[in-house]
Amino acid sequence: MVKPINKDVMILMRKAAPADKTDLQTADDLLDTLKANSERCVGMAANMIGMPKAIIAVLVGMIPVVMLNPKIVSHSAESYETEEGCLSLTGVRKVKRYHTITVEYQDKNFKKHSGTYSGFTAEIIQHEIDHLYGKII
Repeated sequence: MVKPINKDVMILMRKAAPADKTDLQTADDLLDTLKANSERCVGMAANMIGMPKAIIAVLVGMIPVVMLNPKIVSHSAESYETEEGCLSLTGVRKVKRYHTITVEYQDKNFKKHSGTYSGFTAEIIQHEIDHLYGKII
């Protein structure tokens, strides 16, 4: 189900709790909401729909991917500064991002995965994982 975008900074600043099997509907809602906003959004974290759970949905190319309990386990030494916007916030802010990251996460069947991402996809994932830690860009 498509959910409204949360703009309450108090919810956005809360650290996400680990996702478990009771959160699969939240994962589906997050994916539906990302797809509904795909013209202006390439990634979302569950707190953006009001659920402080460790779930993100990102477009990897054109393919939407849901990651439960994602963690960046390594990153490149090289980083860069960029400006990012967010559906939950007004305006853009400067942030530091790494060119390449490796992420461990679980899929909706709680099967473990590891993926290495670079470029814009890595930037999206870093932005959404920041949300899980309550970091406001």
